[in-house]
Amino acid sequence: MEHNSDQRLTQLIEGIVRLSRGDLASRIEPSAARDEIDAVIIGVNLLAEELEQVYDQFEKRVENRTAMLRQAHRDMQKMAMSDGLTGLANRVALMNALEQTLLEAKTFGSPPALILLDLDSFKNVNDRFGHDAGDRVLQQVAARLNGVVRGSDLVARLGGDEFAILVPAATMDSAMRVANRALESLGQIIELDEVHVNSRASIGLRLAEQNQSAEAVLLDADTAMYAAKREGRNIIKVFEPMMMYHRKLRSQMATELRSAVRDDELELNYQPVVELDTGLIQGMEVLVRWNHPVRGLLQPDTFIPYAEETGAIHDIDRWVIAHALERLARWRNELTLHPSFQLRVNLSAVELSQLDLVEYIRSLLKKFDLPASCLVVEITESAMITRGEVEMYSLLSLQKMGVGIEIDDFGTGYSSISYLRSLPVSMVKVDRSLLQDLEDGSRYEFIRAILQLIRAAGLQALFEGIETETQARTLRELGCTSGQGYFFSRPLAEAAATALISSTTHLKVPDLV
Repeated sequence: MEHNSDQRLTQLIEGIVRLSRGDLASRIEPSAARDEIDAVIIGVNLLAEELEQVYDQFEKRVENRTAMLRQAHRDMQKMAMSDGLTGLANRVALMNALEQTLLEAKTFGSPPALILLDLDSFKNVNDRFGHDAGDRVLQQVAARLNGVVRGSDLVARLGGDEFAILVPAATMDSAMRVANRALESLGQIIELDEVHVNSRASIGLRLAEQNQSAEAVLLDADTAMYAAKREGRNIIKVFEPMMMYHRKLRSQMATELRSAVRDDELELNYQPVVELDTGLIQGMEVLVRWNHPVRGLLQPDTFIPYAEETGAIHDIDRWVIAHALERLARWRNELTLHPSFQLRVNLSAVELSQLDLVEYIRSLLKKFDLPASCLVVEITESAMITRGEVEMYSLLSLQKMGVGIEIDDFGTGYSSISYLRSLPVSMVKVDRSLLQDLEDGSRYEFIRAILQLIRAAGLQALFEGIETETQARTLRELGCTSGQGYFFSRPLAEAAATALISSTTHLKVPDLV
């Protein structure tokens, strides 16, 4: 009996050891004696069952938590690889996919194509209708792009109003078909409640070359896209190596332009504005030139487009306004100017959207002790067609201050008298292109109609580009009061302009016949 007790004690100890090692399924068989040892054995077995249940529950909780963590990880990965607004792939996902297709091309020999799309004038949507409308436009664009691609293609939003389509294993023909379908789809009006939005896009296409990196393909497609924007928008441009040269040139030009402002390489010319009846010099238009240290004197059409594209135009505008008003102050102090003499300064769309523009001009007028009425700012039609809140605030504030506002290059853009009437402008400068073939009868009547419309809107008209006596006489006969052009004077350097207005207040005008 004692020997049997020893065996049962040994079994009990071994069972406890197994339990301590984690063998929760282990059980000890009790004997028929039902003595104190059996009572301990039953207790140990009950403890093992409870531990096993606790462990099972713990294991299930761990499995559930692990599943939740895995799902959260998948969700985070999805968020990290997708655009929150449109649900499209984002830039990271696009670059990963592009790298994969480039790798596959090394084995299978069919390169991918990358199509970049940038919506034309999307800023107008946000400015006119608000960012909520802009977001809905972007969602509509995403849906349309998804509707024109193949199942193997990837549509991505890179940010803002820029989208991309990755076409794996492409040919130039297959990639162009996708690009053309996208262009056609985006050319259709987007209807948002009562708002109709034109969502046209400029598209750049790059068919990858052997051993190109994903970053190089993206850069080439981006370069082609900007070439499309410069050429007229709503078109497709395929990358060409020369485009990269122009891109580098623009980048270099932007750097040099900022240095030009800092180092005073810019200079101002002045072209008289004349009263056609009397020849009175009503003022001067300020025209900027760049005295480039290597390329010599550059005309504005050589560098202003680059300045607008790269953002350097802001620095140039501020330099021009400050130096022009300083020059006018010296003229007023040193010379006898007609009381109505005005200086006309061009402002870019970028400058018009600056929140501090009004205060900047106010401070300059105060610094140089100049009345606001001596300044006229010239704004192009394209700069004002959006009628953004900041732009309208700037114009209304300048008008209230007493600064004159003139629409420049009228006849080259939207040319809508109805929208001009809703702007705080008082003058319209008619583009020189409308004076071509003025001797032609139909052109004569066309100019007459334009003048009637401008006057009917309560505005004054000024014609630029008057180069012949016939043009000056005809405009005078039609009732145009002001003009400028080579017939009266070419743009003059500062010294020549000073000499002109110090010697006379009137220029010769043709007699009426």
